[in-house]
Order: sequence, then structure tokens, then C-alpha cells
Amino acid sequence: MVASGLAALDSSILATAIPSIVQDLGDFQHFPWLFSIYLLAQAVSVPLYAKLADLVGRKPLLLFGIGLFLVASVLCAVAWSMPVLIVARGLQGLGAGAILPMTMTIAGDIYTVEERSKIQGYLASVWAISSVVGPTLGGLFCQYLSWRWVFWINLPLGLLAVVLLVRKFHENVEHRQHKIDFAGISLLTASLTLLILAILEGGQAWPWDSPISIGSLAGGAVLLVVFILVEKRASEPVLPLWIFTRRLLVTTSVGAFGSGAILLGLTSYIPTYLVKTLGLSPLVAGLSVAAILAGWPLAATYAGRFYLKIGFRRTAVLGLTLVVVAVAGLVATVGTPSLLWVTVCCLVAGMGFGLSATPTMVAAQASVPWHERGVVTGNNQFARAVGSAVGVSIFGAVANAILARAPGGALVSANLIGATNGVFLVALGVAFLTWLAIWAMPRDHPQAPTTVSSTSGE
Repeated sequence: MVASGLAALDSSILATAIPSIVQDLGDFQHFPWLFSIYLLAQAVSVPLYAKLADLVGRKPLLLFGIGLFLVASVLCAVAWSMPVLIVARGLQGLGAGAILPMTMTIAGDIYTVEERSKIQGYLASVWAISSVVGPTLGGLFCQYLSWRWVFWINLPLGLLAVVLLVRKFHENVEHRQHKIDFAGISLLTASLTLLILAILEGGQAWPWDSPISIGSLAGGAVLLVVFILVEKRASEPVLPLWIFTRRLLVTTSVGAFGSGAILLGLTSYIPTYLVKTLGLSPLVAGLSVAAILAGWPLAATYAGRFYLKIGFRRTAVLGLTLVVVAVAGLVATVGTPSLLWVTVCCLVAGMGFGLSATPTMVAAQASVPWHERGVVTGNNQFARAVGSAVGVSIFGAVANAILARAPGGALVSANLIGATNGVFLVALGVAFLTWLAIWAMPRDHPQAPTTVSSTSGE
């Protein structure tokens, strides 16, 4: 729970500090990279950690992830320019790639499906506390100290997690020889890097129809195809392709991808939108976004009760319906900013995420044996991280394209409203497509949740 708190605090505290970071370091057009590079590093490392977790155990990888995360946090805190901060965030993402998947996998190992409905509530409470403490601390640091403290705060929490993990958690692992799929890891990293680079910098650093833009998109697509071919022949692929042959795992992964994109789109742009249009302090603007992270664990606490009664699929569909309604509400009122309305929409969206993320993850875990659970959990987190990375890149490209055509750029509130409207519209489209994917989940029987099948057609 403490390790989860480390990741939860980082996810809620940074968005509040973005206006102060941009004011100090400049490069507003590059601030989406603070999220993209972090999420890209997390995404490409999750499958590797997930595979190693089934081979060498969960505990060593979780300790490594926390250690790397703390070292990177120090580098972020002392960064003197936006490029340096971006690089440090990339290292932080490599550490985060181990933290969340390992904590969720451990929960899947030691608790039954029925018990997880209670454990999800305990884990959700960590996110609930962080959702309030994170933006509050971020706002206080930015107003009275420095944005750099949003990274220094990770150190005591991370060290506490290490001490507790070493003393309290013990596991029995059957060690065996294994082969790391370095070719697959390299190809996946290169492919996603080129694609995100093309999406985020297209229309900014170079024209969309320039050779470098077209080459980056084409190169990323080609490398992705080569990655798939390599994975088919790999003895221990970093991302086993059998995952994509099971309907339940495919639909839950698509759901995680879409949810990751929507979440980062909202939390990345709403604070700046409120600060620039309403003249709010970073603290107040951050608390509005905290409603997402407060609603999520609140709903996740009851998600277990829901899916035990009405099934995984219906619970997840209900959750995504709330997300669609919330994002539509933001789109409808973006031209007339209101702190109360934005906060309400964020709360509803967070509740929707809580009702959809929990049942899809538990359903995926319950459909496979122990030796596949790490890979399945990692794949779900991988999909969420890739969705977040690609999503924030697309949102950044949309916002930058709108601001580039407007006189005054992001400094004029009317221009920022237009850019935010573009971001919200894209998020609404992604939310609807994600709802369709969750609707396509196999039907399950709520009376016997442990029997969910990943191969059933209905």
C-alpha cells in the first residue's frame, strides 16, 4: 500500500505544478513531454518487469523499481532546464514501470477474487488520500516554496516502502533459467518513441508533411510490424502474442488503453485551463483535478460488490458510461469556465474510472493461472501506460496546433479555451470508443466470478 501511495502521490501532485514549472523553466509547448516520456518509459518497461516477475519473483523487481524511482526523483528536483527535467522524468518512468504492476500482481497472488473486492477498497483508500494530499501539497509547494518539492517529497515515502517491503513481505519463488527478449524490448521502445515523437512534434518542430514527420510515422509503424514478427519467434517474448487471441484480455487491454489516454488528457490540461481562464491559484486548480482521483477510489471501493452481483462486464460498462457523460459535460461548458462544474465532472469521471478499472483488471487476473498472472497484469498496465503516452501526445498536438494559429498563444485565455475544447473533444471520442470496447467483453456470471473465461465468445 505504501508503494502504491508513492505512485499515487506522483500522479496527483505533478499536474498541479505544471504552471509553475513552465513559468520557471519555460518551453510551454514541450511540457507534454513531462508526461509522454514518463509514460513511454513506463510502458516499454512494464512488459519486461511483468515477464521477470513470473520468473524471479515480485519482491526484487518492486525494490528495484522503488530505488530507481527515488534516484530519478532527486534528478527531477535539481533539474535546471526543461530538457533535463524531461530526461529525469524518463528515468522516473522506468522505476514506475515496476511499482504499480508488481503491487497489483502481489494482490492477485495472495488474495482470492472474492477477497480482492475488500483489498481493492484498501488500495483505493491510498489513492483517495493521495488525491487530496497530492494536489494540496503541490499547490502549497508552488505557492510558498518551490515546485521542486513535488519531487523531494517522494524520498521519505519511498524509503518507508522499502523498509516495510524488506521486513514484512516474503514470497516463495521457483527460480529457473530465463531468456530476456532484448530484441523485442528494443524494437518496441524504438517504435513507440518514433510514433510519439512524430505526434507531439508534428506541426511544431517541423511541418506534418515534412520528410522527418512522415519518416518518423512510417518508421514507427514498420518497427511495430517487425516487433510483432520477432515476438512470434521469441522463446520468451516480452509481450506474448497469445494475450491478443483471448477476447477478454483484448477488450480489457483496449479499455485500459482508452482510460489511460482520457485520464492524462484531463489531468494534464484542466489545471492550466483553470489557472489561465479563471485566475485561480495552482492549489485551487489542482484540487479540482483531485476530484478525479478522489472519485476513482471511492467507486473502486464498491466496485467489488458490484461485480460480484452483476458481473465484471456490466460493472465496467456502467463505469465507462459515467466517463462519457462527464467528458461530454466538460465539452458542453468549456467556453464558460466554472470551477464547481469542472470539479463535479471530474468527480463523475473518477467514479467511472473506478467502476471500470477494477473489474476489468480482476477479470483478466482471474482468467489465468499464477505463472501467467504477472504477464497479464503487466499487459493491462502496459496498455494503460501506452494509452496515456499516446493520448497525451495527441492531446498536446491538438492543443499546440490550435495555439499556433492563434495570436498570443497560450497567454490569451480565449486561445487556451479553444485549445482545451479541442482536447476535450478528442477525449470524448476516445471515451466513446473505449465504452464500445468494454461492451464487447465476454459475458460473465456474477454468481461465480472465479470462473470467468478469457476465451468465451459470449
